[in-house]
Amino acid sequence: MELTKKGHSCVRLAKDGAVLVIDPGGFSEADAAVGADALLVTHEHPDHFDEGRLRAALDANPAAQLWTLRSVADQVAAAFPGRVHTVGEGDVITAAGFEVEVHGQLHAVIHPDIPRVTNVGYVVDGAVFHPGDALTVPDRAVETLLMPVMAPWNKLAEVVDYVRAVAPRRAVDVHDALLSDLAPPLYGRMLGPNGPGIGGAEHVRLERGASLAV
Repeated sequence: MELTKKGHSCVRLAKDGAVLVIDPGGFSEADAAVGADALLVTHEHPDHFDEGRLRAALDANPAAQLWTLRSVADQVAAAFPGRVHTVGEGDVITAAGFEVEVHGQLHAVIHPDIPRVTNVGYVVDGAVFHPGDALTVPDRAVETLLMPVMAPWNKLAEVVDYVRAVAPRRAVDVHDALLSDLAPPLYGRMLGPNGPGIGGAEHVRLERGASLAV
């Protein structure tokens, strides 16, 4: 597969002429979902779920379908009968030729006073794991972890320990739109070979629009 970073937590996966897009939210590129054959959304927060981007992608490709949790599905299903599917932890689906496993249940704690929403992560073709807004450790090995590097609900020590727990071959930064230009060198140093160590995983930072083979 080819993985392309589309801004913040949005990635585009392509293989055999098919395109799968995960989390085309409000901080991703405006055309992040355009051309998708399948779409996955991890949860309802607007930096992961932008209704306009989803509707545009589903309108542009009448064969495209969306898999997500109920809180998102309920907002768009009526407009696209039979094309919006609800998933939860433990489900395994085939989306445009990609095999997708669903892991996780809840968003990470932002603050005890803020109710937690549902959140699911997706393992795609047994190789790439997108956890959404949670530090879910899947009960299987993955080669590429899409690592939420910075969020109101995490800190660097938790990110390091999370990568160690998942033990991927590479960890690719996502959830990074709120970082200033000063931050990537610091995070890169801490998550790279001069930091405390992330279990031997290769740390990868992609600019918007950049790709790598996974």
